[in-house]
Amino acid sequence: MKKLFKISSVVTIALVLLLSSCSKKSESSDKKIPVTFAGTEAATTGQSRMMQAVADRLNATGRFSATVQVAGALSGDTDALVTQAKLGVSLVVPSDPGRLASQFKIPDLNILMAPYILTDPSSLKKLPDTALFKEWQAELEKQGIVYITNMYNGFRCFYTTKPVAHVGDLSGLRIRGFGNAIGNNLAKYFGFANIGISWGEVFPGIQQKTLDGCEVQVATADGSRLYEVVKNIAMTKHYMLQSAFVCSANFYNSLSPSDRDIFVKTMREAALEYGEIIRNEEAGYYDNMKNHGVTITDVDIAEFQKAIEPLYTNNDLGFSAGLKDRLFKELNE
Repeated sequence: MKKLFKISSVVTIALVLLLSSCSKKSESSDKKIPVTFAGTEAATTGQSRMMQAVADRLNATGRFSATVQVAGALSGDTDALVTQAKLGVSLVVPSDPGRLASQFKIPDLNILMAPYILTDPSSLKKLPDTALFKEWQAELEKQGIVYITNMYNGFRCFYTTKPVAHVGDLSGLRIRGFGNAIGNNLAKYFGFANIGISWGEVFPGIQQKTLDGCEVQVATADGSRLYEVVKNIAMTKHYMLQSAFVCSANFYNSLSPSDRDIFVKTMREAALEYGEIIRNEEAGYYDNMKNHGVTITDVDIAEFQKAIEPLYTNNDLGFSAGLKDRLFKELNE
């Protein structure tokens, strides 16, 4: 049934966007270049606001006709949106490194979202200029996708109906997490049952007691009013979530060199700008959680880091030899 739903989602998106999916070499005529930014987060989140800002800036150049569809307006399934871009529809989609690693079978990409590897949002400024990023770009473009940039989108923590102060407190809990290699391995070493359902199913799942909670970033938790169904946050900060923006290779390669430069420059500048905005807004979201009766627990992060160490010693994510050292070397060059 889930596979059928995903196919249906892909077909629906294709029908909605068919008329705007073809772009021509942009400097050969005065016709504006159509492109749609499509995401699943609420319109109020930093990610959605960033896409609107990019669309506005592109439109202001007079070269683009950019529109924004968020809150799952085209699909609540990020992978389905990315698939449409892969098939040639002129879409820009915020995925994340873990999703892309699984969807396009590039295990090393998981390093960007692996638990407790990247912990400083400022490291993303240099990421697009690294040789590793360019290698991942090349691998994705062979499969029909262009990797544009990453944006900090918040640290993910546990939102639960029961208090969590130690790793052992997660044991046996039914937690909605990423349904990919990163999510499954986090569950394996932290001891919870990973439930890979769509985000829209989380609130009713907790309400109906089929879920004990989720792991998510605070802006999304606040936008979804999770404080109505969970009263505990454990500040584990196990993932530094990144929005990994990708677009159709057909769309990207149809742009003239000058339009391509405008597009990439605008995307990367906005990603850095809104990553900082998101970072600065987090305290306000946590305050709102407290105001709604949610208890926030500052856990011993070292305890959680120790629990996840076997993930790396066993190389469960299948990283290339020396990948972590290479990543940090290139980020620090």
